[in-house]
Amino acid sequence: MMRRRVLGVIVAGVLAAMPVLALAQQAATQAPLLTLDEERLFAESRFGKALIAAQEADTQALIAENREIEAGLEAEERDLTDRRAGMAKAAFDPLAQAFNDKVESIRKAQKAKSDVLTRRFEDERRRFFETASPVLAQILTERGAVAIISKRAVIAGFDNIDITEAAIARLDQVLGDGGVRPPQPVPATP
Repeated sequence: MMRRRVLGVIVAGVLAAMPVLALAQQAATQAPLLTLDEERLFAESRFGKALIAAQEADTQALIAENREIEAGLEAEERDLTDRRAGMAKAAFDPLAQAFNDKVESIRKAQKAKSDVLTRRFEDERRRFFETASPVLAQILTERGAVAIISKRAVIAGFDNIDITEAAIARLDQVLGDGGVRPPQPVPATP
């Protein structure tokens, strides 16, 4: 008798949950709104991973180059400081000015390299999202939805309206790693 009552409660619970499950299932196929996590779309795609890795490698190479340059400049500055004691001011000042000009020139060159790396990353990221746009439009059409909104904008909703995984898989097929070049050494500073 007890067993029959428990079974009845379970069946009633399942039947009560069926409309919610049916609604959730329908939301996956015919939801008017879909959600997308744009950062995850980029970071978890093959293209995004390759681009992030290349940017990190290029940045680390630039940091290493900066450290090497800094060590050389410190040695040069020590030498100049040691020589100062035995030199007249008129002879030392042009050397000090030349050193300062060299440091400023190197600083500008290294900043320019950093700016190039940043621009390259942003340009490739923009290319990724430009390529993603028609792919997302195709998913939108296939799902019969009218809009894709940022997942962060959703306060409550079904998880199955999130198309991030499907979009990543589709973009990996379309773009692969995007032909992102392997990390390349940053050109040496003159």
